[in-house]
Amino acid sequence: MRFQRSAALVAVGVLVWAVGPLMLLLALAALAHPRVRHWLRPTRRVVAIWAATVVALVGIVVLVPDGYLPVPPGIGAMTAPRYTGRPAIPRPIELDVPQHPRLAANGSSSMHNDGWSSDAYAGPGPLGESPEVDTAWYGVKECATLAFDTHQRLVAMCGSWSGPVLQVIDPESMRPQDTLDLPPRRDNGNGKRRWEDLCGGSYFFLDDQDRAVAATTERTIVVVTTADGDGEPDLTVQATYDLTKQVPEDDCLVALMPDWEGRIWYATEDGRVGFVDNGTGKVTVLDLGEEISNSLAVGRDGGVYAVTVDALYRLGADRARRPAVRWRAPYDRGTKTKPGQLSRGSGTTPTILPGGLVAITDNAEPRMRVQLYDTDDGDLVCQRAVFADGASATDNSLVSVGDGVIVENNHGYRNPLSTLLGFTPQGGFARVDVADGECELAWTSEAVAPTSVAKVSLETGLVYAYTKRSSLLGVNAWYFTALDARTGRTVWSVRTGIGSMFNNHYSAVTLAPDGSAYVATLAGLVRVRDRR
Repeated sequence: MRFQRSAALVAVGVLVWAVGPLMLLLALAALAHPRVRHWLRPTRRVVAIWAATVVALVGIVVLVPDGYLPVPPGIGAMTAPRYTGRPAIPRPIELDVPQHPRLAANGSSSMHNDGWSSDAYAGPGPLGESPEVDTAWYGVKECATLAFDTHQRLVAMCGSWSGPVLQVIDPESMRPQDTLDLPPRRDNGNGKRRWEDLCGGSYFFLDDQDRAVAATTERTIVVVTTADGDGEPDLTVQATYDLTKQVPEDDCLVALMPDWEGRIWYATEDGRVGFVDNGTGKVTVLDLGEEISNSLAVGRDGGVYAVTVDALYRLGADRARRPAVRWRAPYDRGTKTKPGQLSRGSGTTPTILPGGLVAITDNAEPRMRVQLYDTDDGDLVCQRAVFADGASATDNSLVSVGDGVIVENNHGYRNPLSTLLGFTPQGGFARVDVADGECELAWTSEAVAPTSVAKVSLETGLVYAYTKRSSLLGVNAWYFTALDARTGRTVWSVRTGIGSMFNNHYSAVTLAPDGSAYVATLAGLVRVRDRR
């Protein structure tokens, strides 16, 4: 009898692993029958063994350092395909993004890649040649913003339950090599939950000297070296700028970016903007009075672009070396915060495009619109509505693809619970091109990326997104997906993992100089690369 019970439990376990949550629910439902419970009645010894096993597993998780274990797999492995599509043939895209003199190399400096916030890489990405997927488990920690130093090491801004940390990570093993704990999270009265709080823990940039420049929850800006004199990983605070006189205690720093002259511009959640003078260290401030939830873009003409919940701004330094508004372009902010946004308004960091244009989305109903503005005077050049009525929103930057931009739809994503049991939001991608002053819808895709900060490789011509499939069996399968930038066709897709621990939750797709792709999840890091 004991052997039969053990065999039955093993069989149920295998079915749950293969089929997913539906089989688990059926197994639990069977326990409601008295005969089943009587037949399975566990002895004290069995209960003790199971309890000891759970304690041992928890102990391993706590004691083993970050990156030494893979992200634990979920259930339903046999119902979600591991790979679909076929390898891509490179079709390069022409786009010349100028190198910002105060930032690390384009593609290596920040969440959105460069001064233009183009989300475009000049180098390669995976082509889908028998792609390998590797993972590293960090516990409850998400490294939303990744950069690469001159030693090709990852520099990461990670958010733990207690607060943000900076880490230098080996790109091959994905194990942290040095860690710097930044000031912990504080209750600044914004009422936001931890997974919605952007204060001092989301954006940072890597400058041209391999230094990480980050905002902290204590309303300071820290400049951190990432290597010692021998080039070994070493996170040491080199300089600190105090902004407590300019930023009240109930406000917080959200984004940082240098202009072409090296001034460190900042933006706060309540709409204060300003900069730290790189020569004197003097801090200035200008109160726009409108909430900001996104990063900044900077042009070599001196323009600094910020989007609030009401308008797109071009800022700059005036003759007195103080921040000034060059122009303000209001947009339709809608009447509410849509599910899929962290603020009521535009969900995009401004994206500078060739030809003197800057792009954002608005928050209009029934459909949001991709909008392109003239960088000289802020005039609206053209706009185009995207996605379905009552089902359009984004909280991620547009992807520049030369003569157009690609936008993703995050409508319906509220938090990690939104994707449990096989559910997915509306999703979708669209490309909008501009020609002769008109915005044209080039293509749409039904690929669902709940919160993917998608990127494009100009060398391969592929747009890379982090996607999810809906499942009637309740399986939460996550995928790294490549779309053809010219047609929107899904070229290939590889499964990265199953379960909520593989949810990227607003973290960006990051392409390494060697063509590998990294995506941070709620529990660690995923790497996808072609088989070597």
